[in-house]
Formats: sequence, structure tokens, C-alpha cells
Amino acid sequence: MDKSHKETISIRFTSTAFMVLAIAIFKPFGLEVWQWQTYLHLLFIFLLGLCSCFLTEVILRYAVRMPRSYERGIGYIISRNLRFQLINTPLVSLFICLYRHFAMSSHVESNRLSLSNYLETLVIIAFLSFAIGLYWRFKFRSRYLAMELEETKQLNEQLKRLPTANETEEQSNHSLQERLTLSGTTNESVTLQLSHLLYIEAVGNYVKVCYLRESQTHTDMLRATMKQMEETLRPYPMIVRCHRAFLVNLAKVEQIISHSGSTQLLIRHCHELLHVSRSNMAQVKAAINSHSSL
Repeated sequence: MDKSHKETISIRFTSTAFMVLAIAIFKPFGLEVWQWQTYLHLLFIFLLGLCSCFLTEVILRYAVRMPRSYERGIGYIISRNLRFQLINTPLVSLFICLYRHFAMSSHVESNRLSLSNYLETLVIIAFLSFAIGLYWRFKFRSRYLAMELEETKQLNEQLKRLPTANETEEQSNHSLQERLTLSGTTNESVTLQLSHLLYIEAVGNYVKVCYLRESQTHTDMLRATMKQMEETLRPYPMIVRCHRAFLVNLAKVEQIISHSGSTQLLIRHCHELLHVSRSNMAQVKAAINSHSSL
């Protein structure tokens, strides 16, 4: 058994123990009416919690296709942990609700299986799951930050190889990519070379197109939506959505900056900093990885 599997078992064991400890303190589900049997019920709830955790791990690995991995980056880990909680919370609530019905309803009539009992159990377990998640996030915060910095360092190294890859792509598709016209819902349009485009920003009902003109940074406003711009630029994989408000030309990114959990792109020539949302980070990384290897 490798180190990561041992750590996973340790985390699940500790989390389940925390859940059972909280249940032992607050005594929901009518536990206060039992005597020495209370400890026996808590032991069975503990075992049910562990079974639920390992069943959720199996579901994530084989059904959702998200195995536990530290090599896929901090975004993957956070996404996987969130999915684990979303699957495990209703699952362990169901197990406990069934246990209440079959093992605890003889002394407490209200433990019989019902929708209200399941919802009650779900609320309690969801609260505990949220508290446990905060604990582990705080505990591993330094590790996550170190991984994030290492990931940013690797992406910056790949960025240095992007211009060459981009030039090669432009040479092979010269007739298609030499000139690009961006149009809005009115008669206005912007015509530019693709290699001169820096970024596009959503500004209310307009988009701001930032590009190079005679080696100087220039901006034009078009009455259009980001969705229209995204559709127009879809044939060019180097232009990606990094945020709901920004489309960026990755060939014009000078550096990726990561600080306190936020990521920004430093753009060449204009030295603007564009925010990268967590939901779009995977797309940015995929584009950088695919083009840096060309």
C-alpha cells in the first residue's frame, strides 16, 4: 500500500471519527434514551460511515472516472473533494437512516424510515461534512499552496515555448489566419492580424478588443456579446476563455501569476493583468500543454 492510499484511509478514518464524536455529544436520533447500547450504536454508525466513504471512493474512481491523484493539480483535487462530499453526504445519510429504522426504532418510534427522517439525517450529516471539509482544507492549505506554486512554475516554463508553436501553426494556416474580422450587432467591425490580438473584455453590452497596431496597444469597442466573440474565435485554439469577462490570446501571455489562491495572466505589451477563474483554469492549462508540446 503506497503513501497516498495510507493517507486516504487515515483521512476517512479521522473524518468518520469526528462525525461520530459530534453525534455522541449532541445525541440526535433519540440516542439519549439508550444506556450502554448507545456506544454500540455509535460503533455501528462509525462502521457505516467508513463503508460509505470507501464506497464513494469506488464510485469516484470507476463511475465518475476521478481517481485520487496529486499530480493533476490543485484544481482537480478541489473538484474531486467537492464531488466526494456531494456523493458521500446523501449516501451516509441513507445508511444511517436505514440503521435508525432497523436497529433503533424499537425504543424510539420516530426513528422509523420516512422522508422527514432522511431529510433530518441529511441536514445533520451535511453540516458535519461541511465542518470536516473546512478542517481538512485548513490543514492542507500549505500543501495546496505549494502545489499551486509548482504548477504555476511549470506552466510558465511551457509558456516560453508557445510563440514558436504559434508561429509554426500560423505558417501552416497562413491563408486562414493572416487577417481576422470581428463584428458586432451593428455595422462596426475590427479587422486585425490574429497574432496582434491581445485579449477581449466584456464591458456591459459591448466588448473591448485590445490588440497591437503599429507596435502600439490599441482598443476598439464593439456592440457584441462574449458568446459571439467566442464563436468567431473557436477555430483558433490559442484564443481561450480565461474568465467570464475575458478571452485571451495565450501567445501574448508573458507570465502566469498565482497568489493566495487566485491566478492572473500578465499580458505582453500592455502589461494588463487578467483574472483566471477556477472553472476556466483547466481550459487554459489544456491549451498551454497541447501547444507547448508542438
